[in-house]
Amino acid sequence: MGITVLGAGTWGTAISILLANKGRKVTLWSKIEPEIKALEADRSFIKNLPGAVLPESVVLTSDHELACRTSDPELIVFAVASPFVRSTAKLVSPFIKEGQKIVNVAKGIEEATLDTLLDILNEEIPQANNSVLSGPSHAEEVSRLIPTTVVVASHDKATAEYLQDVFMTDTFRVYTSNDVIGVELGGSIKNVIALAAGMSDGLGFGDNTKAALMTRGLAEINRLGTAMGAKLETLCGLSGIGDLFVTCTSHHSRNWRAGNLIGQGMGVEEAMKEVNQVVEGVHCAKAALKLARKYNVEMPIVEQVNRILFEGKSAKEAVFELLLRERRPEHGSMDW
Repeated sequence: MGITVLGAGTWGTAISILLANKGRKVTLWSKIEPEIKALEADRSFIKNLPGAVLPESVVLTSDHELACRTSDPELIVFAVASPFVRSTAKLVSPFIKEGQKIVNVAKGIEEATLDTLLDILNEEIPQANNSVLSGPSHAEEVSRLIPTTVVVASHDKATAEYLQDVFMTDTFRVYTSNDVIGVELGGSIKNVIALAAGMSDGLGFGDNTKAALMTRGLAEINRLGTAMGAKLETLCGLSGIGDLFVTCTSHHSRNWRAGNLIGQGMGVEEAMKEVNQVVEGVHCAKAALKLARKYNVEMPIVEQVNRILFEGKSAKEAVFELLLRERRPEHGSMDW
């Protein structure tokens, strides 16, 4: 028995490299035939993963039945981009056995339903044992075995500890958690804040501005997360502040890069085309705003990002509108 990774983009490929180098038998699947063909042609020249090498032991396939049933995997890793999680789950569900362990490593919220990605897996593959892994983990670094730390969350302690054991290496440290919603929300909404941080940099603003956006962005994530039942400790941990920090500051971040281009004056569609990867924050922005309204939570940065992305508002105007909001204490719970 081995491990199947669904999704041969940068993150799925990086996870496959990590697990194969640990000695695990890995099958890497993609519905996109050119992705598989490119990896078959050259395992040492991987698009968007410079310096990474996919071991020869990794089996490549575009056959989802082979990946999910014929290979009889002990674990399935869902690494498809968030907009395609539901369609992929529907595709593979008939081939998933009862009790199959699945861990989702993508980040996002479905706009139409406001479902988290784990909600989607539980709906479409109810027979499986579904968990989530998240944290500050750029594929470009994980694929080169650069030290990284993440958290895996499950409603079942034994499953969380199993996944911890599967993924843990001397360069990939894994913590466990039972706060599934906290881990999912932190990893998803930070992408929207990273767009804002990139816009700030693109406008030529300084470290002060970005630090303010990151800090107040974290406050927004915390307000929504706790309203939805997440633990504050989780949101201030690896999948919250840790992932927020790396996504807002690294040039590896596709969300930061897209925001940076928009800040320089590029249109949203043009920026996404230039990045040439799924920009999760753009797909998550509307859902985050809808959740804020559903739970009656104030999220002004998320609101302004939506106006820039979908209403044509200028990024510069949005930043100054945030600065000129009504005066208030930093924390609503302050008692003078």
